[in-house]
Amino acid sequence: MSTDNPRPEWLNSGDEHRGASLDPPLAAANAAAASFAALESKLGYLDAADVERVRQAYRFADTAHLGQLRHSGEPYITHPIAVAAQAAEWKLDAPAIMAALLHDTMEDCGVTKADLVERLGAPVAELVDGLTKLDKLRFNTREEGQAESFRKMLLAMARDVRVILVKLADRLHNMRTMGDMPRNKWGRISSETLDVYAPIAHRLGLNQTYRELQDLAFRYLKPWRYNVLSKAVTRARQRRRDLIQKVQQDVERALGEAGLAARIIGREKPLYSIYRKMDDKRLSFAQVSDLYGVRLILPDIISCYTALGLLHQLYKPVPGRFKDYIAIPKVNGYQSLHTTLVGPASINVEFQIRTEAMDLVAEAGVAAHWLYKSGEHGQLHDAQLGNQWLQSLLDIQNETRDAAEFWDNVKVDLFPDAVYVFTPKGQIMALPRGATVVDFAYAIHSNVGDHTVAAKVNGEQVPLRTEVNNGDVIEVVTAPVSSPNPAWLGFVRTGRARSKIRSHLKSLAQDQSRTLGDKLLAQALRAEGLGKPPGDGPEDKAIWDKLLRFTGNRARDELLLDIGLGKRSASMVAKRLVTLLGEQGVKPDALLLTRARYTAHENLSQGAVTVDGSADVSIKYATCCRPIPGDGLLGYLGRGEGLVVHTDDCAVARRLQHKDPERFITVAWADEPVRAFEVGIVVTVVNGKGVLARVAAAIASAESDIVHLGMPDEVAQDALDLRFVITVRDRTHLDHVLRTLRWTHSVLRATRTVPTAA
Repeated sequence: MSTDNPRPEWLNSGDEHRGASLDPPLAAANAAAASFAALESKLGYLDAADVERVRQAYRFADTAHLGQLRHSGEPYITHPIAVAAQAAEWKLDAPAIMAALLHDTMEDCGVTKADLVERLGAPVAELVDGLTKLDKLRFNTREEGQAESFRKMLLAMARDVRVILVKLADRLHNMRTMGDMPRNKWGRISSETLDVYAPIAHRLGLNQTYRELQDLAFRYLKPWRYNVLSKAVTRARQRRRDLIQKVQQDVERALGEAGLAARIIGREKPLYSIYRKMDDKRLSFAQVSDLYGVRLILPDIISCYTALGLLHQLYKPVPGRFKDYIAIPKVNGYQSLHTTLVGPASINVEFQIRTEAMDLVAEAGVAAHWLYKSGEHGQLHDAQLGNQWLQSLLDIQNETRDAAEFWDNVKVDLFPDAVYVFTPKGQIMALPRGATVVDFAYAIHSNVGDHTVAAKVNGEQVPLRTEVNNGDVIEVVTAPVSSPNPAWLGFVRTGRARSKIRSHLKSLAQDQSRTLGDKLLAQALRAEGLGKPPGDGPEDKAIWDKLLRFTGNRARDELLLDIGLGKRSASMVAKRLVTLLGEQGVKPDALLLTRARYTAHENLSQGAVTVDGSADVSIKYATCCRPIPGDGLLGYLGRGEGLVVHTDDCAVARRLQHKDPERFITVAWADEPVRAFEVGIVVTVVNGKGVLARVAAAIASAESDIVHLGMPDEVAQDALDLRFVITVRDRTHLDHVLRTLRWTHSVLRATRTVPTAA
């Protein structure tokens, strides 16, 4: 075997630390056996039958990895044993411990899923499969392979959270032994740990693992800064030891006098947290005031609030630094009271106050589920296990088929900050910081989000892009006819909202493009002398099958979609269809052919695509010429962008028509357009006081709205060109607006903007 694995290394397993494949000496084999004995000593919470199953998994893994060494020179089996030991620390069940022992066997040892099912059962095989990288597939880019592998892991984790717990145990051991790795790999693996695995650990409430992963990644990503900061913390610890001891003694005395039994623990801010605070706020080490803290563990919630009151009597609280995560837990289930007090020598000390159960969840997070099952505390509530986020992964997957898009949607949810808002009925909802009222609507239900038209925050009407803040009461107004707006993608924050909006728009675009493709094919067939395309009867199926083989499409709807998107020429498809029908004796209609030829020179022919301005993502109106009802039209089928409508005298359209004539089709206005249209005008004015106000008033008096105003940078001129984009109903309305402007004092000229080909 090779010393390193050249495959894409997104979901790195133990292969990061694999060394040469040599026959291990007897001493190394004894070391492996001793390691398993250490693992076995941690399995006391399992019954004898489960321990025996774990032993069988160990034997299978030991045989599979026989001859492999890590970079440190240890037998490779020591890595799976260490991962399993971490899983045992979290009191995971037997299948999870077995999967930890076997997590590299499918990937590195040629073991198949069928082998694992046969030897150790389907549940264990499913867990191992979820942990295995997609190294057997070939991807176009490294990023594509990374995204697809990450999607596989997240979806396996959403179905069974034990997958990510074993994965985090694997990454934790790899980071602990990173020093044995070549230095050129430190940066990539550490960055990946900071960007992906540490946020997942935090999202699942594994705070102890989260902090350790951050500190280890910091140590290998920025070794010099880590060492300097570590030495500074050590020196500060020696200087402030007496201070912390005094604080603990004062707190013990105050709680004792009140009859409260508490476990008091001194805690130190993690190195990476100190570094981030210094970096974000541009502080020196001496300016970081909350290096040390005190944690109080009390028997019940009432005691927690009583202790808080006693602490505020003992030391002065720092304003704005109190947080009640007991009443409103964090999204990962974390509960605690936080307060920062001014201690002796005016040093700020942070206090965390919680119960034993809360402390267990705070440190072990989702893993506390198994700790609780094996203890005396009973089951944890699902809301404390991060299950809502795990379920949202499956929802996002249902809306997103592209792996990179899935990763992009999920990534925004992988950070610790959150705001807590209320529904009108008082229900608390957690959203990521920066979330908007549209994110809130989608968090309630996708149907609410899809039909949102307005929102109120604390009783006041607000724009939909408004960011929500802690404590806001949000009311969403919906309408059955409303649908998601593409502009929402520019400000929504959550992956759920983003994936739902994209999915809806994609589905809507496909439906509308398919309808457009049907119209274009019918129009092209009329030009060839056929009144309509073949139907859906059995006798027509053979014709469609032959046509689809010719075009390479899988279904008729897919062909119509390609035509509507401009990916395929309706004329070419129509000619092929005429040929196929001719083989069955169907001849073109002479009258239709004659009519098509007779009207070919005219701008408008029978069967033209009609447009009325209604919302249709498959039909766009060109911004170069801004067509309005009354203008002659040209329709350009751009490749993959649907139908773009130009005026027939647009210089840009003429240039495209000269270059690509077969992509132009006949377009006509419907009898009753359904909305106002934007048009560009240029108003030349004599520069003077109040002229802009007079021009704006004239436009308003002509019943038009100003959408955009452009002015030259050089305003110290006698005459200025003011460029407006205004809304009008049709050409008659535009003429009325221009006449009104020309009659206005100080206006020299008012004309419609004419695009140039350049």
